[in-house]
Amino acid sequence: MNLRFEDIAVDGYEKVVKVTESSSGLVAIIAIHNTVLGPALGGTRIQPYATFEAALEDALRLSKGMTYKSAIAEVGFGGGKSVIIADPKTQKTRELLRAFGAAVEKLNGAYICAEDMGCTTEDVKTIRQMTKYVVGLPHEKSSGDPGPFTAWGTLRGIQSVVKQLYSSESLEGKKIAVQGLGNVGSCLIDHLFWAGAELILSDIDPVRLQKYAAKYHAKTAPIDQILKVECDVLVPCAAGGIINDQTIPELRCKAIAGCSNNQLLRDNHAQVLRDRGILYAPDFVINAGGLLNVAQELEEDGYKAKVARDKIHNIYDTLLAIYEIADKNNESTHEAALSLAEYRIKYSVGKRQVPPTFHHSAES
Repeated sequence: MNLRFEDIAVDGYEKVVKVTESSSGLVAIIAIHNTVLGPALGGTRIQPYATFEAALEDALRLSKGMTYKSAIAEVGFGGGKSVIIADPKTQKTRELLRAFGAAVEKLNGAYICAEDMGCTTEDVKTIRQMTKYVVGLPHEKSSGDPGPFTAWGTLRGIQSVVKQLYSSESLEGKKIAVQGLGNVGSCLIDHLFWAGAELILSDIDPVRLQKYAAKYHAKTAPIDQILKVECDVLVPCAAGGIINDQTIPELRCKAIAGCSNNQLLRDNHAQVLRDRGILYAPDFVINAGGLLNVAQELEEDGYKAKVARDKIHNIYDTLLAIYEIADKNNESTHEAALSLAEYRIKYSVGKRQVPPTFHHSAES
């Protein structure tokens, strides 16, 4: 294996490295934004980016988001993320994943990887063959698929915006538009259905869309129209950057509360939403369920699903507090959440006191 590392200097980031390996075809970026509170923890995204620059931008935005997500969640980890430039359907091989795992191992624990878009729990099991610095594996000593936990946290976030808007967290009869029915979105709509919501669904896969529309007696919308539908809550569960100068004027929702990362194309778009009277649940707060779950497996006494569940349940209260701070300070909810995260980083609130414990083995 012939790994090559090329450091990329980026202001405000502790370490950004391009990793290549010729025999497997690996081209990856590992971005470590901030480790003040603990080692960087974040998923590995596998996508066929159009350019290296696009991949780099995604890695940088995602890793910074993980810093803030970890700070708000007080899990004792910092912010990091990795991307592998490959088509997960046609180019993702065992050799590619093992080469990436070897690269993570070379960083000596500064970065801990996990499942993400294009990277499954089975994939991280392959990565584990080359490094212990990985979480979310499908075995009894690990936390497994984080998707259901992210979905539950997103549900609690949706309940928080409904509580803020209507003085009741009940979703009965509320029109909720969900963009993206992947691992998290498909789990989330099951919760929403049983909570009594009226669902409007959209997905890039028409077969999958019709499957869930039939199952939950839901309305559907084309992918280029879902952001424009009239609803109580818009729930982005797909790609980031969907809240931008082009889409904001077309929004007909009262609130946005979804699990996708980097929903705002730019930070100032949160203020534009506020000016329009649209309540926004900051993405790095509402979608922290998966992080809270995988972080739990690295505690000294091992993974306990109930502990993770109870922490995720409190996302509701965290968001209500952020809405209150935003109102008092006459600022966007995104700005309020960022200020809270930066305060915790500055004063080391929630800083890890003991090293993470990796309970799994390469064979498990």
